[in-house]
Amino acid sequence: MSNIRPSDMERITTRELAEKFIEEQIAEIKAQVGDEGKVLLALSGGVDSSVVAALLIKAIGDRLVCVHVNHGLLRKGEPEQVISVFREELGANLIYVDAADRFLDKLAGVAEPETKRKIIGAEFIDVFAEEAEKLEGIAFLAQGTIYPDILESDGVKAHHNVGGLPEDLQFELVEPVKLLYKDEVRVVGSALGLPDSMVYRQPFPGPGLGVRCVGAITRDRLEAVREADAIVREEIGKLEPAPWQYFCAIPDFVSTGVKDDKRYMGWAVVIRAINTVDAVTAEAVEIPWQMLKRIRDRIIAEVAGVNRVLWDVSDKPVSTIEWE
Repeated sequence: MSNIRPSDMERITTRELAEKFIEEQIAEIKAQVGDEGKVLLALSGGVDSSVVAALLIKAIGDRLVCVHVNHGLLRKGEPEQVISVFREELGANLIYVDAADRFLDKLAGVAEPETKRKIIGAEFIDVFAEEAEKLEGIAFLAQGTIYPDILESDGVKAHHNVGGLPEDLQFELVEPVKLLYKDEVRVVGSALGLPDSMVYRQPFPGPGLGVRCVGAITRDRLEAVREADAIVREEIGKLEPAPWQYFCAIPDFVSTGVKDDKRYMGWAVVIRAINTVDAVTAEAVEIPWQMLKRIRDRIIAEVAGVNRVLWDVSDKPVSTIEWE
């Protein structure tokens, strides 16, 4: 398939069309990789890389090597889900790298958002390259590039790919979903049998919770935003229909609270829920008051160090979707 989506290419909207696409891609992967070729994939757990992994497992089995790097900035339960789905259910050849301490040590004291992004991106490349150097016979690199990535960034997927690998670790690319839009990738993922929690996973920035722990990341604030985020996703996910994206952030300030008749300083959690079509503009979603109160009560009771819950009702523009 070319890098230009054919104008007559049928949109994948049904399971039948998805199964046809899967069959075609398995044949193309086998033709590209051959009978003995080995493929390396950075498996984030997002829908794009997960669908690519599932396709490649069907096509070449354990000749696909998946590397899942836990940088310590993932949402609650995500590394465990990747291991459960791919290693235990799909039998993937999966390498799990717990690099949380390594990333967080590099990020200590760094407050500027773009600097944090660069550190996370560069460290990911270093970790991935180190794992790749341990492997033998790898000739191909699979990526979860999708069609909007090609349109928006000339084929370079800044948050998810592993561009920047050392010259001696350059591989031929395998990009089986590069002509699909996100909604089509989800249909294919469902047809491949991936769980809904993975297929319909909300958009999540490459730097992860690193851009939702505003300012310099501390381990206690990072854990607080992880726990609060799990509550926010559980509760707002009950809405019908659910918003396009919902999460929380912890700003880098403290405010006064009262507990057991004593004043103390604690963090604020900010709830963010938006709807959007293209992520260029976005509108804040109305959350029922009873749900907001339930979220507030759970966060205050269950998340250590938090004494205030706020609701971000700003639209984009002028506010961005993420806080950093």
